[in-house]
Parts: sequence; structure tokens; C-alpha cells
Amino acid sequence: MTIATLRAGAEAFIPFRRSELVELCLAEGKLNQQESQQFKDFCQILAAFYHFRAHFALEQLKDLYAPFNPDLESRPLAKPSTDQLEVAASDLSSGFAHLLEQANYLPLNQQALEESFQAESLIPLQTKVDFGDFDQVLFYARGEQVKTVLIKRFFKKKAIEVDNFERVAVLLRFRDLSHFEAKQKRLDELGFVPGKIYLYLYKNIPRNDLELLFPNVDVSMNWKDRLLLLIPAVGAAVPLLLKVLPSLGLLVAAVMLVTMGPEMTEKLGLPTDSSTNIYPLLVAVLSIGAALGGFAARQYTKYKSKRLKFLKKVTDTLFFKNLVTNAGVLYSLTDAAEEEICKEAILVYYHLLTADRPLNRAELDQHIESWLLPRCGLKVDFDIDKTLDNIAGLQAIRPEGNQESQPQSLLTRQDDDRLQVLPPGEAKRLIDYLWDHAFVYASP
Repeated sequence: MTIATLRAGAEAFIPFRRSELVELCLAEGKLNQQESQQFKDFCQILAAFYHFRAHFALEQLKDLYAPFNPDLESRPLAKPSTDQLEVAASDLSSGFAHLLEQANYLPLNQQALEESFQAESLIPLQTKVDFGDFDQVLFYARGEQVKTVLIKRFFKKKAIEVDNFERVAVLLRFRDLSHFEAKQKRLDELGFVPGKIYLYLYKNIPRNDLELLFPNVDVSMNWKDRLLLLIPAVGAAVPLLLKVLPSLGLLVAAVMLVTMGPEMTEKLGLPTDSSTNIYPLLVAVLSIGAALGGFAARQYTKYKSKRLKFLKKVTDTLFFKNLVTNAGVLYSLTDAAEEEICKEAILVYYHLLTADRPLNRAELDQHIESWLLPRCGLKVDFDIDKTLDNIAGLQAIRPEGNQESQPQSLLTRQDDDRLQVLPPGEAKRLIDYLWDHAFVYASP
């Protein structure tokens, strides 16, 4: 059982579905029946228009990712050159980062990753990640919370608080084949294809377990578990040594007899009669070998069992928390970015539409954050600048009947930096016009 509490730092993520957000706006009652229907129609066509634009961006990312996709089914017509691959990898990482920022994910740099590696993990493992295996590492997260979890420590459960990410997106570009050949790595044991780019999307990942998301993580037991394995081994070894001492003495006497002769053996007080008898000697060697060999086999089996138990915990963690991989990540994040962009645009439009006076940028930002706080129970750091930039592109020169064409924009700024939006009816027609003219193939 886990109990989640919010961190002090607010994020831009809006924790409502788009349809729920529209209903929340209408529930205020600031729009009459006709205006409410026009507002719903506007939100519907706006979402459709953003979906169209998101699909176009997704197709570009898919083309960039194709040469690096380890799961690609199709065959390329021509093999890209090294320079072409570098350009594609650079454009892909830039597009991937932009997509995550539009979806209100926050970047985690390598310093933040290494700090999380130093902290104690929920899974008692010693881990090591070789960053030299990668040409590029991108980590993004969204929805950081503090959770209270119950863990087992020394046969009893203990409640601890951990930082937890609701979503974690990862881009890993592995170095080429020559790098791993120089390290004398067996390619069939790597678990990944050198030179490819792997994309992952996870849910509910503790900050201290981020290293488990790397495919090249080296997992071993920590010192506490090694001691728990070593101490019983020492306890079991003592009576075993006492048991084989007589046979060990016989073996030592035989070795001394061969190397130093009978006279020196008698001076040391070692028996020489039984040492020259081959049968007792064979019995001694076999008994020592069987005892020590059996003991070593049991301890090795315990070690392997313990290590497999730890690896199973890691596998279970990644299996049940992995949402999607590789090309599927692009689809999921494109949908998430489209959803966030649309929700932000709806909030800006609604609050400018229903405000009793024109608002400037700072007033609008504060107004939206104050409106969201009691409705979702958390402080949202609304990204006003990103939203205004996205809305600024919704403009066109649209002819009105026989009148001269005039430029029209969904959002306008007055001289005093106050913001205004078109009425719902005009706003619908503008988006409809933009959508109709997304492709213009007819002759003028």
C-alpha cells in the first residue's frame, strides 16, 4: 500500500482529461446555453485541428527514428551514410525533447541521475551503469510525488518516504559495434543492438531506482547481503574442517613423505606407515574433495539463488511499470503533448472569454492557477508563455463575403499588452478555415 503526497515544487501538468476540463469550465455557469454550445463546438474543432498537426509532427519523428529503431519491420531502400545518421540522430533527439516539453515533462540531467544512483534503492541491490556505452542519454519525468511505502528490513516492515515519478521517458543511444568489441563483450549477451536508439516510457518509478531503467545496468548483491551469505557459510565450514582434519593430516603426511623423505617425516612426528598405503591415501583425498566440493557447490547455489531472486525483482519492476517501448513511445508522447497543448489553449481561451476585463499575461497566468488550485487540489505552475506561443499561430487572412480580406487571429494583444480572444462563433470559423486550408492544391 502506498500513500502519495505532493511535492512543494509545482509542475505544469494539468491532471484532468480534456473533456473533463471543458465540463469544469461550463459548470461555472458564466456562459448561457447558446454560448455553452458554441464553446463546446470550439473545443471540439480545436482538438481536431491540434490532432491533425500532432499527426504531421509524429510522421516526421517516425521517419527520423526509422534508421535507429531496433524493432523496425520494413527495409530501407538505401543505407544512410554516417553523416546522414548523425543529422537524423540530432534532429530526433531535438524533436523528442520538444515533444516531451510540450507534454509538460521536465528534464533530468546526468548529475541528477548520478545523485539518485547514490541513494539507497527500494530493491536492495548494488548497481553500476557504464555511461561510456552511450552516445546520448535523455531522461524526462512528470508528476513527482512523495510516497510512503512499506518495505521489509530484517524480518519486519518499515515505512519510508520516497520520491516517485508518475511518468518517466527515456532515450538511450548506444555506441556502435566497435566500442563493445573493444570491451570484449559478447554481442549475444548484451540484450540490445549497438548503434540503435531505445525509447522507453515507464510509470511509478522511484527516483532512487532510475538506474534500473538502463539496459546495461550491472546488478550484484550489496555488502549487507554478502555478509548474510558469508556468515552462515563460515559457521558451516568450521565443523566441516574439524571433520576432515584426520584425513587432511594423512594427506599432509603423504605429501611430506614424498617431498622430504621418511626421516624428516618421522622427526616431525607424522605417521609413515599409513602414508605409504595407497588405499587410506585415496580415501583421504576423496573424502576431502567430496566434503569441500559439496560445501562449495552448496554455497555457490545459494549465491546464484540469491542473485536470481534480486534479478527477478528488477524484472518484475520493469515488466509491470513499462508502458511502451521504442516507436510506441512516440505515439504515446504525441498523444500526451496534443492533450496538454489543447487543455492549455482551452483554459486560456475560456478565461479570456469570461473575464470581466481584458487581462495581461501575468494576470491571466495567476487567474488560471488560482482557478485550478481548488478544483484539482494542487498547485499547477501553468506554462503561460508556451501556451501563448502555441495560440499565436492560430491566425489567417480570411475573406468575409465581398469584403476585402482582413487578417484574423484567435488571440490579439492590445497596446497595453492586454489579451483578447474572438467570440466562440468567430473562433470556430477561424479554426475551420485553417483546417480547410492546411493543404491547398487547387490553382489560384
